[in-house]
Amino acid sequence: MSMMTVKELIQAIEEAFPLDKAVSWDNSGLQTGRRSKEVKKVLVALDATDSVIAQAKEWGADFLLTHHPLTLEGVRTVTSDTLTGGKFFELIQNDICSYAMHTNYDVAEMAQLAGSMMKLQQPEILEVTGVDSRTAEYMGFGRVGSLVRPVTLRECGELVKTIFKLENVKIFGDLEQVVQRVAISPGSGKSMISPAVKAKAQVLITGDIGHHEGIDAVDQGMAVIDAGHYGLEHMFTAQMEKFLKKAGRGQGLEVKQAREENPFCVI
Repeated sequence: MSMMTVKELIQAIEEAFPLDKAVSWDNSGLQTGRRSKEVKKVLVALDATDSVIAQAKEWGADFLLTHHPLTLEGVRTVTSDTLTGGKFFELIQNDICSYAMHTNYDVAEMAQLAGSMMKLQQPEILEVTGVDSRTAEYMGFGRVGSLVRPVTLRECGELVKTIFKLENVKIFGDLEQVVQRVAISPGSGKSMISPAVKAKAQVLITGDIGHHEGIDAVDQGMAVIDAGHYGLEHMFTAQMEKFLKKAGRGQGLEVKQAREENPFCVI
């Protein structure tokens, strides 16, 4: 049985999730490792935390696939003296190739997946980031459309909790307000407020909304449901586990999801 190389695995990933869909400030792609390495075990995670890297080492993973890059700023030195440098050091020392698919995944998959999970009718791109060179169609972050039926903001919050399997959400706005036109943008959504207001969304479902962003959105006539950064994006790991198992079929590829949970709790 022939084994996949890192190069071949990356080719399969980038055929489905092209790097040219990523935005200019992103750092998607191969983070550490050598393309000639054979891949037997792939661990999939949202973030390359110390815990996830330890799991990769313990399991003997050859390849760590994450949604978020190890860094967006870059590193000047790779030593164990800094947090990010230490992660690079651990991965390289243990010969674990690391690959991130961030905004290219957001644009190619996560936006439409989140919209379909909310069963948005006639969904449109929330923020256009460019034109797909293959299809000549617009591409971008998030989706905006209509729920199947009008609901109260409270009911919409409960719906989000059920669909994304969350214990809680944070809501800015009148809980008894009736909403139907909804925008959703997984991840950090502060920059999505203006596009959502412009799209006449009655509520934006996203993550990482602070006090001032929340009350300013309400003052502009739009409610916000903050489901957390992890809350809306953890769908990545299950979806990519399925994708990689299919891509590596017949080549002895083992794939599993890392043990991860919401990085904070509400008491």
